[in-house]
Amino acid sequence: MTEFVKSQWAKADFTQKYRENAEIYIVERRRQLELLRSFYKHFISNKPESIVLDLGCGDGIIIHELLKIDDSIAATLIDASEDMLNKAKERLKGFKNIHFINASFQDILDKNIALQKFDFIISSLAIHHLSMNEKIALFKYIYSHLNADGYFLNIDVILAPTGAIEQWYLLLWEEWIEERKTSLGIKGKYYDDVLRRYKDNTDNKPDTLDDQLNALKSIGFNDVDCFYKYGIFTMYGGKR
Repeated sequence: MTEFVKSQWAKADFTQKYRENAEIYIVERRRQLELLRSFYKHFISNKPESIVLDLGCGDGIIIHELLKIDDSIAATLIDASEDMLNKAKERLKGFKNIHFINASFQDILDKNIALQKFDFIISSLAIHHLSMNEKIALFKYIYSHLNADGYFLNIDVILAPTGAIEQWYLLLWEEWIEERKTSLGIKGKYYDDVLRRYKDNTDNKPDTLDDQLNALKSIGFNDVDCFYKYGIFTMYGGKR
């Protein structure tokens, strides 16, 4: 695990650029959020006052999307970036029962913070920063902090099973970025090396979808499946 303070996410200018450009970087981001809301309504919303945990919450967009359909949620948001956490606080200002914790995955795995059990634990574009062994440790932690019939959902990027498939997946990503630039009337070269920056960034440690699904199953998760996939972008999870 890269020590957070040494990662790009500890830099305020990097997190600001990410927030400003997420709609261009993240393939089908709006579609992913639609699926998130659908998943929550189908599996979680029948529980009164659901207790939700967002690991690596960023600017709080995930919890905000859930609050749009269920404002009774009691949510805990965790992020190692103080800048991101402040943006989440701004986004969720006015909502009740929202708690913020400035902590890294390392803090969580080292049990430096005490957490209750949750009905729904979600993470978005954060867990790929962990090695496979660290992912497994985090999955075990998540499983132990879910209530009975609670769900875990991860929206993330994964490693393609072969180099040939990865080339195609990255081409799909590049085409998406170009389409978004055209539709938004954006010119300039800042976006042209997104794929290279993703590949060269040692903070990124994606693993294959199969390895992660198998890890969830081995831990004891039920109903494990991939719920969405577009190239390297995926949504998967399971139930305790």
